[in-house]
Amino acid sequence: MRLTPMIVAGVMSGTSADGIDVAVVRIAPVKRRPQLTLLAYEGFPYPAALRRSVLAAMNAVSISTAELARLNWRLGLAYAEAVAATAKKHRVQLELVGCHGQTLFHQATAASYAGRTFACTWQLGEPAAIASEIGVPVVSNFRPADIFAGGQGAPLVPLLDYVLFADTKRGRVLQNIGGIANLTSIPAGAGADKVIAFDTGPGNMVMDALAQELFGKTYDRNGAIAARGTVIAPVLNECLLLPYFKLKPPRTAGREQFGREYAAKFSAACRRHGSRPEDALATATALTAESIARSYAQFVRRKMRGAPVDYIVSGGGARNATLTSMLSQRLGPMGCELAASEEFGLPAEAKEAAAFALLAWMTWHRLPGNVPAATGAKRGAILGQVTYA
Repeated sequence: MRLTPMIVAGVMSGTSADGIDVAVVRIAPVKRRPQLTLLAYEGFPYPAALRRSVLAAMNAVSISTAELARLNWRLGLAYAEAVAATAKKHRVQLELVGCHGQTLFHQATAASYAGRTFACTWQLGEPAAIASEIGVPVVSNFRPADIFAGGQGAPLVPLLDYVLFADTKRGRVLQNIGGIANLTSIPAGAGADKVIAFDTGPGNMVMDALAQELFGKTYDRNGAIAARGTVIAPVLNECLLLPYFKLKPPRTAGREQFGREYAAKFSAACRRHGSRPEDALATATALTAESIARSYAQFVRRKMRGAPVDYIVSGGGARNATLTSMLSQRLGPMGCELAASEEFGLPAEAKEAAAFALLAWMTWHRLPGNVPAATGAKRGAILGQVTYA
């Protein structure tokens, strides 16, 4: 199929379930790699009632099929409204939309169910609502094809990371800090087959849960509350013994590992040490920073072969000054130079949405969108399903 330039909207709502990011990019085939130009970015918080419904459905022990059907439809309508508002505000004519959807469940490793053993994943958000509203095709449901190719269905952002950030002389680590934190490492001069990507552990998820429980806030803006606290070393050290942190890549995480049940145990452990609420939030922030730094030291550092490393941070966590200060203190001595994705022309919050615009473009042209070295898949796979307008 002939590769054609297109204007594509990417839509992302992450594990924090705080809202919708829409990135509009122009994608053109240039030599060996697509070339992306960001045309617009907008963020839309979920209405309070919708966010409550999403959080209640995640890892729910019991929920009705009617509730799930309505939530799927309601999310689709929210995505459609967000894409339409972005296109109108920035006066862009879209040709394609890539929508990740809201992950309700992600089981990356095989488990037994009803007589068969398999991995599975599920993202909600009715794509027909977007196709009907915008009038262009929508690519959605990206993760299953990688799982059926032997991968974990995640991470899927590494293709964008490689396309935008690979460099002949400098190593690059792309650290996204959403609800879950994940990294992509690209050694200097490496091909896509040398890319390593995996979830490092909790990103904002535990911090947000404690901010809500202890301070009645959606999140700790700029890390201001954590900055007033003191890290509770025994709690931090105990948390870092979790078997997840010893798993070799590829590995993925979600609310199944670090959701509300984990946050409740974390909070209880802090209380047992007689801590102040600020100390609990400081310790949750340190858990994110330390799990990121240890992941780099254990699985990535040697592969950089002594080249200078740009450690590029994106996602909501990039706005947390206390967290980024902790990261700088830990990663600096390992030869990493911390940077924000804005310094490379991409707003921190826009990257994941832009990634699904690129994946939609790849799918439209029948090209594999996964990076097997990152997901563990046995082969490249064309990702997603197309819903026509």
